[in-house]
Amino acid sequence: LTISVAPLEKGVILPEDGICIISENHLFTERANRTRRRRKPTRDADAVVRNLTDLHIGSPVVHEEHGVGRYRGLQILDVGGVEAEYLTLEYTNNDKLYVPVSSLHLISRYTGADADHAPTHKLGGEQWQKVKRKAAEKAHDVAAELLEIHARRAARQGHAYAIDDPEYQAFAAAFPFEETEDQETAIEAVLKDLESPQPMDRVVCGDVGFGKTEVALRAAFIVANSGRQVAVLVPTTLLAQQHGTNFADRFSEWPFRIETLSRFQTPKVQKTILADLAAGKVDIVIGTHKLLQKDIRFKNLGLAVIDEEQRFGVRHKERLKSLRAEVDILTLTATPIPRTLNMSLSGLRDLSIIATPPIERHAIKTFVTEWDKNLIQEACLREIRRGGQVYFLHNEVKSIEKAARELEALIPEASIHVAHGQMRETELEQIMLDFVHQRFNILVCTTIIETGIDLPSANTIIIQRADKFGLSQLHQLRGRVGRSHHRAYAYLITPERRAMTPDAIKRLEAIESLEDLGVGFTLATHDLEIRGAGELLGDGQSGQIQEVGFTMYNELLERAVKALKSGKIPDALEQPVQATEVDLGSPALIPDDFVPDVHERLILYKRIASARSNDQLRDLQIELIDRFGLLPEQTKTLFEATRLKLKSAVLGITKIDLGPASGRILFGKEPSIDVTELLRLIQMEAKYFTLDGQEKLRFKLPEGEDMGKNIAWIDRILDKLTPEPQKEPTP
Repeated sequence: LTISVAPLEKGVILPEDGICIISENHLFTERANRTRRRRKPTRDADAVVRNLTDLHIGSPVVHEEHGVGRYRGLQILDVGGVEAEYLTLEYTNNDKLYVPVSSLHLISRYTGADADHAPTHKLGGEQWQKVKRKAAEKAHDVAAELLEIHARRAARQGHAYAIDDPEYQAFAAAFPFEETEDQETAIEAVLKDLESPQPMDRVVCGDVGFGKTEVALRAAFIVANSGRQVAVLVPTTLLAQQHGTNFADRFSEWPFRIETLSRFQTPKVQKTILADLAAGKVDIVIGTHKLLQKDIRFKNLGLAVIDEEQRFGVRHKERLKSLRAEVDILTLTATPIPRTLNMSLSGLRDLSIIATPPIERHAIKTFVTEWDKNLIQEACLREIRRGGQVYFLHNEVKSIEKAARELEALIPEASIHVAHGQMRETELEQIMLDFVHQRFNILVCTTIIETGIDLPSANTIIIQRADKFGLSQLHQLRGRVGRSHHRAYAYLITPERRAMTPDAIKRLEAIESLEDLGVGFTLATHDLEIRGAGELLGDGQSGQIQEVGFTMYNELLERAVKALKSGKIPDALEQPVQATEVDLGSPALIPDDFVPDVHERLILYKRIASARSNDQLRDLQIELIDRFGLLPEQTKTLFEATRLKLKSAVLGITKIDLGPASGRILFGKEPSIDVTELLRLIQMEAKYFTLDGQEKLRFKLPEGEDMGKNIAWIDRILDKLTPEPQKEPTP
């Protein structure tokens, strides 16, 4: 007999025993989690773009030295009697390139055009070098422009806030949930910005419902607590009401005056609020674009929080630009911007990404299906019977009333209302407000719900003619549900397959397969990557991005920025510092009986090859043991080889390889080693060490075949060669 303890998500009725168990999920709509443990992030949000998370056979990938090829899978090859796993890439004329898994840091996902239109380069020819040179020249021009903007920004002086730690900690402790790793990182970045005298201009980007508002609340607290005013700008009146409620709840124990400016108030009330705002009696004001009108005066505005900036018009954006010169700006958006822009565009706007879902949040179960009356009826009734609400999206105003009547006939027990953009604004807002207050349970609507209110009780969405929507739009619409700890469902209704375009089929397959939380972020990134890049970088660059891929272009841009900052003229084809190769003469791989899924192995190889520190490697080891069990010898060797690679790279060592009884270390052009120690090694232990020319150190292995002792021997050599200030304890 085994007894275990597990959470009970749903209630249970046992009629024979006369027992009814009601779970807390039925009693409370929100669940608090007050455990406050600090964890190290196991993955950088950069992985959203750089990782090979969605690579399939035939996908285009970029090899930094050889250009764009097609991924053909992983393959185990026997090289010199040692088995290793290689990534197979195919180039023009079916030429193959086998990339060792230790070099996966040179590989990135190609994004720049869809897979069918991505280029394929010739292996070993001049083509890739020419393409890269052209893109690097363009990147240089952009980098110069960015640095000029950066210099102008650095010259402006804003207000540096002194954070009152005990008061801030008390405010933070009142947050009823545990912060996610990305949330903590974003909050820390915002605090740093506020403490700096330079004006903040940060974008916090994250999936719907991932906790961006809390980041804004923390910033608002610091600014209001320092005696300055905060303005929160939102695109709709309804969202203003919702933010008003959220702010009032979070600040309920603090003596700040919070006001919401909306058309739900009488002109007299609005006039009073505006007068008090000008007199400095209002600390935080929440409103729509009306807050940008020239006749609105603040006594001492310190921070403007902008929710979904892309939904404001051109005139409003111009006004926001002039605001940027005077106050700190924090923009919240669910429209993803690729993470790599954080590095290359840091002179323009700082970026924080929240890609980790809140604890207790379930992935949205997504179904792509043709219209089926029984299925729709069952989906709606299941949601209504558990006390929830349904969005029924019918994006055609002329037939929306007919669709609502058909739904009423199908589900007579439901209370149904219609909402669309051609209604009078007051009528539309009243319907939405009634839906928020759960006065009816099915809303038949158009895409006006795409960006909108946070409604934890709505957990089923049915989208008619889903084939007509773009990928990011489907992702945004699907994100309207699943805002609580209840499982949410999305039904994408399509015509029969032959009536859809190939692109529509691809989009629907992508959104159905990627239903995990946070992966939705990757999904929307694909769709928006190039459009977003075009808007951010200008159309002149989109051609270069298509040739080399978005990730590679950003790397070139980053190198150009670094070179210009240090006063050098960037060389278009200058290779980055050569990575160290480590061959321990023993298989270094993840066996397929340890991790059977090829795709999963590829992602793990990429993450191991991209690790930047021993801490990251240790975290990855712990994760692998946790997920798959104790590491086999080949995988331990892979981790040891990667650790030695990191240790050698800082010394300017380009290669370490071991044979059965001896080994060699190759030095780069300008190694950062302790030359005195090297000479002492050769003199004092001549039977083990010899110098072969200026670039090669040969050594004997005292322990022969014992891998653990051989690794310890290499560690000892590297420790000796490390100059004093750089020395790190060997694990």
